[in-house]
Amino acid sequence: MIPFLFLFLVILCIGMSLRTLFLPEAMIDKFLSWRSFVYLLFMYVTAVIGFGLIYFLLMQNGYAVLAETGRKAGEPEGLDLLFTCVYFSGITMFSIGYGDVVPLGIGRLIAVIEGLLGYAISASFVFRTVADIRKRRSLG
Repeated sequence: MIPFLFLFLVILCIGMSLRTLFLPEAMIDKFLSWRSFVYLLFMYVTAVIGFGLIYFLLMQNGYAVLAETGRKAGEPEGLDLLFTCVYFSGITMFSIGYGDVVPLGIGRLIAVIEGLLGYAISASFVFRTVADIRKRRSLG
């Protein structure tokens, strides 16, 4: 029960981090700037670590969601497994996909959702920036 509560909290944190892209006035500084870049970077880091924790928690609870090529089943443990999960999350978020770690079972669905989210974050950030620039030009 406790691991699934922690899993829910991780998903909630990812959602709260990403909600500002979709709320009208959530971002204070919407134009391209150093502050906007850091904001986008934190958003990606939150999502990558969050999804990495989801994979890790599922693996720790006996669900086979990832398999690393060249390793025997059940070999990575502890921090090694955590790093593998966060690594897989990062290469999935940015749609690189080297093939050295592959999703299995429900991990495939989670990886698809994460890949779509990776595209949605950058697309919505660019869309909002362009829309806000156009809005400012029409007002002033």
